[in-house]
Amino acid sequence: MKSPLLLFTLFLLMSGCTSLPPAVRDFPVTAVPYQAASQNIEAYKNVPVRWGGIIIDVENEKDFSLVQVLFYPLDYKGYPQIAKKNEGRFVIESSEFLDPAVYAKDTEITVAGTLKGDIERTIGNKTIRVPLIAATAIYLWPKHYRYNYYGPGRYGYPPYPYYGNPYFFRGYYGPYRYWW
Repeated sequence: MKSPLLLFTLFLLMSGCTSLPPAVRDFPVTAVPYQAASQNIEAYKNVPVRWGGIIIDVENEKDFSLVQVLFYPLDYKGYPQIAKKNEGRFVIESSEFLDPAVYAKDTEITVAGTLKGDIERTIGNKTIRVPLIAATAIYLWPKHYRYNYYGPGRYGYPPYPYYGNPYFFRGYYGPYRYWW
């Protein structure tokens, strides 16, 4: 009986600790601010970076794939901080085929690679130049990670409807609290 309980407990502990894979986490990077790179890409060409954000679009060419990403600064875990203001766009170039069903729009992503230069993108009727990263490693964050990290149940508090019950946090579980 203890074995299934132990396995379940280990599963819960491990599922709550989502982090970057070693290929992205251990990649030697230089702290390059997005604004500096986008304004003077030649000064930062071939510099290793770790950037992230939210996927906007995926284009597959014959020999490579391009992923357009809305840039957000990363937190200490390498997770895009979407509560902060986005700073612009960048494009990831990968030699692998990246399936648009997997690399879907609005998915959070972290990439490690080198700044290759810039590339033109057309947004509506406007053409802009954005930084281009040659990807070494790409990590897609699971959909449930955002819910567990920032959503209900964080910091050890239970999810709704207990947030609205002031007695729950004081340890009062109603008239039958001593019956438990």
